[in-house]
Parts: sequence; C-alpha cells; structure tokens
Amino acid sequence: MLNGDAEMLDIPAMLKINLDRVREKIQLALQTSPDPRRVVTLVAVSKKQPLERIRALAELGQVHFGENYVQEGLEKIKSIEITELKWHFIGKLQSNKAKYIPGQFCLVHSMDSLKLARALQKKASSLNIVQPVLIQVNAAGEAQKSGLDPGDLAGFVREVSGMEHLDVQGLMLMPPMVEDSEKSRPYFAQLREMRDSTEKKTGISLPHLSMGMSQDYVQAVEEGATLVRVGSLLLGPRPGCAVNFAGR
Repeated sequence: MLNGDAEMLDIPAMLKINLDRVREKIQLALQTSPDPRRVVTLVAVSKKQPLERIRALAELGQVHFGENYVQEGLEKIKSIEITELKWHFIGKLQSNKAKYIPGQFCLVHSMDSLKLARALQKKASSLNIVQPVLIQVNAAGEAQKSGLDPGDLAGFVREVSGMEHLDVQGLMLMPPMVEDSEKSRPYFAQLREMRDSTEKKTGISLPHLSMGMSQDYVQAVEEGATLVRVGSLLLGPRPGCAVNFAGR
C-alpha cells in the first residue's frame, strides 16, 4: 500500500509527474556538463516493484528497466511481455547464475571477476550471441561491496575484451552511501578519469559510464554518466517502504 494520501492518487498520473521530473533534471544536468550532447539512458530500477507500476511506466514511454535479482527479473520479463522493453541486470551476479542472463538482459552492469566473465562467455557462446557488459569498479575500496580494484582494471579490460562473445562497453560504480549527494561527485569524476586512462592504456573504447541513482543521478550526469539507475523517484516506494510516492 502507498502511504498517506498517496493511496488516493491516480498512480499513472503520478508516474508521469515523476518521469517528467527526472527527465527534466537529466537535461538540465547535461547543460552544465562538459559534454551536453551525449545521450543519457534512464534505467528505471524495478526490483520489488508491482507489475502494474512497471507496465504503467512503460506505457508512458520508459523503455529501460533494471533488475537486481535473477529470478525476479526473469519472471518479470516473462510476465510483462512487452517486446520493446530493454532489461538491464544491475545487481550482484553470481557466476553459477550467469547462464540465465545472455539472451534475456540487454546489458549486465555488474561484471566484476574473470570467473563471472568466463561463465557469461560460455553461455553466450552456446547461444551464438554477444552479451554486452559493463565492469563494476569498487573505487572506494569498500569491503562490503563488489567491484574490481582500480589497479586491476586495465589488465581485466584487455583479457575480457578478448572474449569474442562479450562486448565490454564501459564501467559501473556504486559510491558509498552518503546523505549529501555532492559527496558522491568525486567518485563519479574518478570513474570517468579511470575510464579515460584505461582507454589510453589499452586502446579499447569504453563509451559507457553507469553511475548515479535516485539520490545522486544529477551529479552523475554532470560528471559524465551515460546510464543512470533511478528507482523510487520514478516508481514510488517499494511495498513496505515509507517513502513519499512522488519522490520528493
């Protein structure tokens, strides 16, 4: 149930307000960024969200959705059956579940080990497809978070780029949780700089940066994000969460 007066609101109307607001803020952030002409893809984080909200947001023109859990994501892909939608896998992915990903998700944001890369490569090869992936980097060195050590990035990019059924398209980051979104900015700038230096070292193009969530996507766009992962500001609180539906 939605909390407070939000229960009485027209949910599709509120979703439209949310979507328009986030899109507008992305465009404003682009204007103050070094590369205002780049395309920023808005990925709606739909984990634990009701199917009816996802369908309603899709009907408003949202195409990209991100899931954190393999089984939940596969069930939603099967249930919603809107072929135009593009599903991203954005959560921690264990190598023993990698076989379920190729052919279902258009982009894996969270590849963080050679073991996982090889598992994705093996399944994609069996399907004779190429799976696009991003490399998750643990820029802050947080023990509780997944991600590659920045010092290992160039060598990892070289090795994975040699796997013919994987297409390494860029990097992903989850900065430390902070109350002040401006404190995330240095990590976003760091990821952009790591991308640029890795491209120079390897000669391999890494056009995409997946960084920024509901609390800090504006700062991420200003620092060069090409994909932002926004959940509650678009779809409202997940069931059981006491968050204002309109995302304010």
